Amino acid sequence: MTTYKPHYACFECRKTFKRRLLKDIKTPDAHPSAAAKCPECGSLMADMGLDFKSPLRDDLKAWQHMRNLYAVGITYHSCGCSGPGYIPADAAALANLFLHRKEEYIRNLRFWLNKADPVNAKDIDRDKARNSNEYGKVYHLQGKKGGVVAQEAVAYWTEQLHAVEHNLGKVLAGI
Repeated sequence: MTTYKPHYACFECRKTFKRRLLKDIKTPDAHPSAAAKCPECGSLMADMGLDFKSPLRDDLKAWQHMRNLYAVGITYHSCGCSGPGYIPADAAALANLFLHRKEEYIRNLRFWLNKADPVNAKDIDRDKARNSNEYGKVYHLQGKKGGVVAQEAVAYWTEQLHAVEHNLGKVLAGI
């Protein structure tokens, strides 16, 4: 049986390597968070995930795109069952992805800016039923009574919007 090992990429050498798992290493000084260094040049390598398939070594454009994806936090991490999800094929698709996310985050922010917090348990339940889709997007903010304070959701979506604008700026500037 083959072991599912993480792939690390060196953008300088344009090479990838699979890293041994901690359970495969029998030395007492083995540490899971030790930086992965390229065996060729010694530079730190990018953790590209379990499902990464490297481009051909001489495909400079594809390697630059992989570097750009990594710079904005897009990698090939998944459990292997359903894959890493959508990965933009080029810079235009990457910019388009961030533009769509920005529009979505603005819609979410507007919803929470215009929403009044319910005051009692009955109103919370009614509000959650009516706006279950919006609550599902911020489930991690739900308090003990099951509601979400609009102010916390506004702060969350504002933070998400700033992050996507930052990444979009990087993409548009050529990273």
